[in-house]
Amino acid sequence: MNADSRMTRVIEFALLEDSGLGDVTTEAIFPDGQSGAGEILIKENGIVAGISAAQLVFEICDSSVQFFPLIADGELASKGSVVARVEGDIRSILRAERVALNILQRMSGIATITRRYVEAVAGTRARITDTRKTAPGLRVFDKWAVQLGGGVNHRFGLDDMILIKDNHIAAAGSITRALLLCNEYLKARKLSIPIEVETSNLAEVEEALQCGGFQRIMLDNFNTENLRNAVIRIDRKHEVEASGGITLETVRSCAEAGVDFISVGALTHSPRSLDLSLDVAWISAP
Repeated sequence: MNADSRMTRVIEFALLEDSGLGDVTTEAIFPDGQSGAGEILIKENGIVAGISAAQLVFEICDSSVQFFPLIADGELASKGSVVARVEGDIRSILRAERVALNILQRMSGIATITRRYVEAVAGTRARITDTRKTAPGLRVFDKWAVQLGGGVNHRFGLDDMILIKDNHIAAAGSITRALLLCNEYLKARKLSIPIEVETSNLAEVEEALQCGGFQRIMLDNFNTENLRNAVIRIDRKHEVEASGGITLETVRSCAEAGVDFISVGALTHSPRSLDLSLDVAWISAP
């Protein structure tokens, strides 16, 4: 991962949010310039994600702190493993600790649940994808974690894909009219971005297919039988995405219906963070 300005801004704000006017506890106990080392441990089995982000936190906090990753992003780690080691000014290490762990824990939780979904559909054509249901300000980290878990990213924001949803269809009056307006918009502005259209029943699938002018069709809240029927009718002429309340218990049946993508909002809107901690390994004499 190459850090971009979005990541840097989020981390800088997080450090400011956490430190305020300073880490008064650490400053009271440790003299300026005292060195030390800490180890980041994983306390349950899971996919490690965000090692590079955690390293960036320490670099932004204090560029003299040395960070040694021991497990790569996207790797499975077992409970008790040391995933990284940090050395340098103990004040800087402790000031960066919570922000680094918050990002690392959330990303690892997202990557771990994503991997479970990916494994659940193994052997099918389906790929697990995320949504825009991310924590405000953390989308760049949330979507990166999905990739590290083996999933693929849906649109990052509103500007990189046209996605015609139920409210757009209601406002336009029909799927046909919405598709016509969107294609006219792209043509007038000489834009080349994909169009996806959401459908909620087989009649809407038929209407979309009769109209054309899109790349992907979303089958929202379809039962397994209707998913299969829709996939047969679409006949590989468009990418097919299943969406809507899909769980680990139901994702396999969706995949076996023959869809190309399965979007799961739960990957990022309600992940359980993985348990990690930073333990001080040694501190130099003051």
